[in-house]
Amino acid sequence: MTIEEAIKRIKVCADQMNSRYGGVVFDEWAVVSLLRQKAQILSYLGPRNDVFLQNFAKDLGGLRAGLLDRNFKTGDFEFARHGVGTGFEAFMVLAPGVYLICNNTQQSMDDITANPKWLNAQIHFAELGDQVRANPLKVAL
Repeated sequence: MTIEEAIKRIKVCADQMNSRYGGVVFDEWAVVSLLRQKAQILSYLGPRNDVFLQNFAKDLGGLRAGLLDRNFKTGDFEFARHGVGTGFEAFMVLAPGVYLICNNTQQSMDDITANPKWLNAQIHFAELGDQVRANPLKVAL
């Protein structure tokens, strides 16, 4: 899929998750390339457009090891149970070296999952992973 198609699917996923959850699950969605040993934002939806990349290394927190783990394949994802504030809550592999980073800048993943509606909302995130696995993001950097 193209970056435009990926963004469209991400927005649909976010809307579906929020609808099932009854509120905002992730208020920050970023497509980030970590190719060539540098972080590059390919798309960003959220409240911190001007400072997202500046704080990227710090905000990776508990997800850093997962991003460096080569066992994650396209469509795979991981959640950080204790991300707080601007610390990222989740990532999904969109292509080798390209990730969807998800975050709730107001709540931790523990807070989000405490809501019983989380179980139904996360279905849409898993479905997005299946869509990406079937049609990985193609980027030319």
